[in-house]
Amino acid sequence: MFKFLVKFSNKIIGLLIILGSAQSVFAQENNPINWLGFEEAVALQAQEGNSKKIFIDVYTDWCGWCKKMDENTFQDPEVAAYMKQHFYMVKLDGEGKEPIAFRDQVFSFVASGRNGYHELAANLLQGQLSYPTVVYLDENMNMLSPVPGYLTPEPFLKIATYFGDDIYKTTKWEEYSK
Repeated sequence: MFKFLVKFSNKIIGLLIILGSAQSVFAQENNPINWLGFEEAVALQAQEGNSKKIFIDVYTDWCGWCKKMDENTFQDPEVAAYMKQHFYMVKLDGEGKEPIAFRDQVFSFVASGRNGYHELAANLLQGQLSYPTVVYLDENMNMLSPVPGYLTPEPFLKIATYFGDDIYKTTKWEEYSK
């Protein structure tokens, strides 16, 4: 009887591992967000006929809430599907060392304090370096709004829809968010 239970439990454990792996692969294949570099997204946006906005996730390597947002919010199937359809998705390290060219200007890393900061991040966040912060740019690369802080899928999608569906053009946020 004991041998039977050991054999049976090993088969169940193996089956659970296989099912868990398949579910993980299925989720990744169906909802991957294609994160781009900033310059790559700008180049795609500049191509004739492209009408997507740009979404920028400004993060740092040490930011726990940034990682939580990656795991929970950006992995949500509804969030991933909506964002892929309406935005070029950019990851921007707020403390990145590589220079980035944008609008005839080169933004660089600035050594300051313990970690320093990237000038483009400081520019996009309007000097308020807080992580995570997401930034929405329209089709002409004009800033719509930075949105600081961790967001779960539901409030995140409400904000993304406000910008992605151009609701901001006809309705004030206070009215829309009621």
